[in-house]
Amino acid sequence: MNNGADFNDIQRRMDGAVSAFKHDLASLRTGRASSNLLDPIQVQAYGTAMPITQVATVSVPEPRMISVSVWDKSMVGAVDRAIRESNLGFNPIMDGTTLRIPLPELTEERRKELVKIAHGYAENARVAVRHVRRDGMDTLKKAQKDGDISEDDQRVQSDKLQKLTDDTISTIDSLLNGKETEIMQV
Repeated sequence: MNNGADFNDIQRRMDGAVSAFKHDLASLRTGRASSNLLDPIQVQAYGTAMPITQVATVSVPEPRMISVSVWDKSMVGAVDRAIRESNLGFNPIMDGTTLRIPLPELTEERRKELVKIAHGYAENARVAVRHVRRDGMDTLKKAQKDGDISEDDQRVQSDKLQKLTDDTISTIDSLLNGKETEIMQV
């Protein structure tokens, strides 16, 4: 017998959307260097595309510098090319098997562009949360229709589901505001 929505599963799925959003935000560049900035980069290596972290060690020796130590000497060119073609605006400096990436100051225009990207990530996360809510509501309607829960139970659980959704979306909004402040800081 079904007793309505599985709130643990719903919470887990909503937390997953928030977690993915946090990961997306971490890859956005603010004024400071972070090893996460290179996470989205895929390197053509050994006949396949792989994350940069599988062919090199990424470190941050100083606040405005990223260092990439390529393990295989023959892969240095491919890693350099992947970084340059990544659209992140980086120009690596080759030093043997190490690539040093100085982070240029962010222009006002680039900061606004990054804020727009962050807003896009936030909207994707909100949509994911709303999908989870819709699935939960569908489950509740079906359970009520099948006679597994009463109309009152369905209403109570719907309200609980809506509150969970509102709380999760408000978490996403506050994460976005924090990132926006961080990006616009000069």
